[in-house]
Formats: sequence, C-alpha cells, structure tokens
Amino acid sequence: MVIKNTPSTDKPIRSPHRCHLYQAGLMDYETAWQWQRSLVEARRSNPELEDVLVLLEHPPVYTLGQGASWEFVKFDPAQSAAKVCRVERGGEVTYHCPGQLVGYPILNLRRYQPDLHWYLRQLEEVVIRSIAPFGLIGERIDGLTGVWVEGYKVAAIGIKASRWITMHGFAINVCPNLTGFEAIVPCGIGNRPVGSLAQFGAIEFAAVQRQVICAFSDVFDVQLIEVVDRG
Repeated sequence: MVIKNTPSTDKPIRSPHRCHLYQAGLMDYETAWQWQRSLVEARRSNPELEDVLVLLEHPPVYTLGQGASWEFVKFDPAQSAAKVCRVERGGEVTYHCPGQLVGYPILNLRRYQPDLHWYLRQLEEVVIRSIAPFGLIGERIDGLTGVWVEGYKVAAIGIKASRWITMHGFAINVCPNLTGFEAIVPCGIGNRPVGSLAQFGAIEFAAVQRQVICAFSDVFDVQLIEVVDRG
C-alpha cells in the first residue's frame, strides 16, 4: 500500500520523502522499544536509510521518561500486574493499553526541520487532523504538550532524538479502558482529566488509524510505503 499526500499549491513541487509504514498490531512494549532502538541505531550509522512510522497497540504498561518523578506513580511497581519501564523519552509517567493507538516515527529531522519544538507541534497537528473527520476539535494548551478535546486529554506525546533521528512518539486514546490512568498522575498533570475519543461517540479504532496515516503523510509531506515483514 502506498499513501500519497496531496501537495499544496503554494509549495514547490518535489518528490516527497519515502517513509516505511508498519501496522504492527498488538506488541509487547519492550519488544517495540528494542525494535525502535535498532531502527535508530541503523539510521545513526547510515543516515541515508529511509524513515519509518510504526503504528501499534501495547498490552498494559506504564512508562516513565528519563527524568520522570516517582511521585506521580501511586502504586508500588513491585506489586504491579502491568509492566513498568523507564525509557529515554522526555516527559513524565504515562499508561499504554489496548484501544490506544501508539505511533513511533523514526524520522531523520534533517530532512524536515532539525527543531524538536517544531517536531512536537507537527505531531500534535497529526492528531488534530486525524480526529477532525469525526467531528472532534483537537486543542493545544499553552505550555503543555498533547491534544485535548473539550478539556479531556486524548493524546500524549513523548519523544527522543539522537543525532536528529527520532524515536518514541504519540499515543491517542481511541477506545481504551482508562482505569489504568487512575494509578498515576498522567504526564505529571494532576488538574486535567484524561479522556478517550470513544466518550464522544462511536469511533472505530481502524478508522482512526486510517486517518492518522493520511494526516501523517500530509503533515510531514511523505509517501508512506506499507511494509509487512519488519525483518
């Protein structure tokens, strides 16, 4: 499958960058984490390798950014049924589970704009455009990262870049069981509730994933090439 974006008329016409798309389904967090690291390392060694977008879901897992504080974790990790992982992304603690669409872009930002603030805003834009076809207005909040709908945070973003090669990414709460978020202070933000797209209507996970693919292609001006075997 090839997803082509439609370039706007005010941009110079050029061939878009190619980006490999993996729709990986449900995958253990640590397996996906190691996969990301291998993709990044390959591109650190050879920056000419094409970019990658991985879309998947995770079994229940809590992740903490490299500088995250344990004060935002309300349980004993040693007694947790869900895995707890500290990883190299930025940000505080968050929760992943089935029904949440997770995206891991492995991009060489030198091909786009070597600016992490710009990149964060682009990921937010992908989410905002992805949910718009469902009649949902995604909003940003000054000083925070993520996307909100009617005051509920429906998408979180946490990234890492090494030599301008990105990893980690975004998570959109499509139709997850949100009770897992009650055991933490999500992203260290205690005064704003977490929500899901499903609370605003009957929205299919697959439909959101299709919109994310289209929005990502458009926002980053890439040609997505679906790959089945990740090797």
